Amino acid sequence: MSETTDYASPLLSLPGATPAHESDPLALAVDGQGVAWHYGDPLAEQRRAAEAGVVIDRSHRAILRVGGADAATFLNNLLSQKLDDAPLGFHADALDLDAQGRVLHHAGISRTAAGFYLDLPRAQADSLLAYLRRMVFWSEVEIEETSLGLLTLLGRFDLAPDLGGPPPVFSRALGGRLDLAVERADLPAAVDRLRERGLHPAGLMAWTAHRVHALEPELGADLDAKAIPHEVPRWIARGENPGAVHLVKGCYRGQETVARVENIGRSPRLLVRLHLDGSVPALPAPGTDITAGPQGRRVGRLGTVVHDHEWGPIALGLLKRSALAPGGPALVAGAAALSVDEDSLPSFEGDKAGRAAMDRLRGR
Repeated sequence: MSETTDYASPLLSLPGATPAHESDPLALAVDGQGVAWHYGDPLAEQRRAAEAGVVIDRSHRAILRVGGADAATFLNNLLSQKLDDAPLGFHADALDLDAQGRVLHHAGISRTAAGFYLDLPRAQADSLLAYLRRMVFWSEVEIEETSLGLLTLLGRFDLAPDLGGPPPVFSRALGGRLDLAVERADLPAAVDRLRERGLHPAGLMAWTAHRVHALEPELGADLDAKAIPHEVPRWIARGENPGAVHLVKGCYRGQETVARVENIGRSPRLLVRLHLDGSVPALPAPGTDITAGPQGRRVGRLGTVVHDHEWGPIALGLLKRSALAPGGPALVAGAAALSVDEDSLPSFEGDKAGRAAMDRLRGR
């Protein structure tokens, strides 16, 4: 087991720092242990993220490094992202799939002169590290867990990564945020310098609200063991979006499912953003069944649920496509009524070239 399993961030000593409560069902579902959930006023922290900029401590995440002469081809053969020709400074997401194309691991990935850095929730790190080490064989690679911590900036992108102290090991602007990776021992000094530049500390609740807005799932909270990549449309690389799944690359485990869905069919479910009725006494927990109509037919599962400073309670949900049809039956999770945010539905999911070819063969 990793030495960071019981990690406690040094930034928990900041005034007002409040960790997630162990009885909070969301805290049990998301990767939220070891850092501040908020600093005393979570909704104000969300407003600052939109108005003045905040820095969020995400140093509880595990960060792995894969280096060596064969690192690019080694990872390219295992993960869903195209990495064999990734330039220095490249950053995106990547997935590790099983043979049926189901998602096992989801990581952010960045390339530097020292190799590739993969950051992911603590709960996934040990199994991914073990898998990568099993697959080395004759490849010239070095695989290790680092002592780096991640700081995420929301609302401010005019700050240079070099803030006067030790420069970040890597930085990336992706998905409406700026991530800085620094040694965990340097976190307090790095945050002090960011505060001098006008940023306010914000807790993981502000990050969670941003993640729900951005339709960015966390594997343990928002997906289940049957989830496949196409159920999260932002994961599929299209246009300027690097996604997590590159559709034109060599073979990797699970690629057959990706190719079949992309060229012939559609995913059976979609990850969408939901608005919840906030008048119920208690919001439903992640993992609660979503049901439809008077018969209570199960049509999906609820994921991350968080209070947004403007919209009230919002969530991610994994729903069957039949439940997304306009004018469909009312949706409920626990005692809370739900509505699907139509802006979260994908406008384009790829041309189905294989389906068109099959139709031509059948004379349609």
